[in-house]
Amino acid sequence: MTEQRVDPALLRGLSGRRIDRRDIFKIAGLGAAVSAAAACGVKGAATGSASQAPNQVEKFWAGKSAGSSISFANWPLYMDPSHPELKKFTAQTGVPVTYKEVINDDPTWFAKIQPQLAAKQSIGYDLMVITNGVEFQECIELGFYAPLDHSKMPNYTANAAPKYTTEAYDKGNVYSVPWTSGITGIGYNPKYVKNAPTSMKDLADLAYKGKVGMFSDTQELANFGLLAAGIDPGKSTKADWQKAADKLKQQKDAGIVRKYYDQSYVDALGSGEVWITQAWSGDILQKNASDGTNFQFVIPQEGGTIWTDNFAIPITAKSPLDAISMIDFFYKVDIAASLAEYINYVCPVPAAQAQIKADAAKLSGDDKTAMEAIADSPLVFPQAADYAKLHYYREFKTVAEQQAFQKVFEPIVLG
Repeated sequence: MTEQRVDPALLRGLSGRRIDRRDIFKIAGLGAAVSAAAACGVKGAATGSASQAPNQVEKFWAGKSAGSSISFANWPLYMDPSHPELKKFTAQTGVPVTYKEVINDDPTWFAKIQPQLAAKQSIGYDLMVITNGVEFQECIELGFYAPLDHSKMPNYTANAAPKYTTEAYDKGNVYSVPWTSGITGIGYNPKYVKNAPTSMKDLADLAYKGKVGMFSDTQELANFGLLAAGIDPGKSTKADWQKAADKLKQQKDAGIVRKYYDQSYVDALGSGEVWITQAWSGDILQKNASDGTNFQFVIPQEGGTIWTDNFAIPITAKSPLDAISMIDFFYKVDIAASLAEYINYVCPVPAAQAQIKADAAKLSGDDKTAMEAIADSPLVFPQAADYAKLHYYREFKTVAEQQAFQKVFEPIVLG
């Protein structure tokens, strides 16, 4: 497999919002949340296809009527600030949208909404975007998401990539559909790293001793350790976790790792504190766009991580019908294309690629070149071979399993 380097022309609107998602306080939090739910009679919702939970869907949507507005909670820098897609939605439906960039990391957001949702109270939002991972699963287990009525999402049914209808974290998209996805790979400064990295082994190269950055997020860190050990994270066992941890400890004990970073790894790369690091694709491009740097991003030959930020409707939404209409609106080909043209993350609507190419044909000069690069980028429209190199986080079936995972990898970050 060969490295995939990002075209520097992809400069617009790339999010720098992937803030630290480390799990240091989640072991107790998950156990306490599930225990509290059981004590209060809050029944966890079972995963499965929408057809497997018809009573649940019918019960929620029965008697629901359209509201007069929508309140949408999202991450910063995840939409053109002029909100062209939202304006089109309002023009077509007559429903105004209040859009707020209030989600900065999943643990903090979960901690904010958990008390209200546990008490069956409104969180003030009809729609939110949350990353697949521990908090996402907690929300499912605690019954915090409204089950989606797929009959109300014809655009999603017609246009969503098959890849996003089979993922383990929400099989059958019972509670969520993707907003967009992103990739975790290797970022580096070619000023110091003369030979372009192609492998996880480059993150353990003694030539970069004290100049390597790794993520403090245990799921991100573990995925790289597992991939470096030749293990598929999604199929990993407790024994595999230990093998991955041993590799990561060797890297740490050799003094190769400068620090286990949150979002600040971007600044560390910019200052020269680190030369090569775990990185999120959008961050590297955003840094290049804002500071004129020439940092590079590659997917190592062992593979990378793909994460998905998902639309979800909180169970206490006041305007769920309008919220599900908006979800489906973003699966219209022209709307999906418009969003991808700005944020440049992985688009869940394959047909948007042709639309972006058509939009590029109307432009000229650098604007045309940049738009064509977006349409042709495997980081926006991955092909089957690209997806084959990308892995989601390990999904946990029980609290005990999640706790065991944390106990293996947290000492690397905190010790």
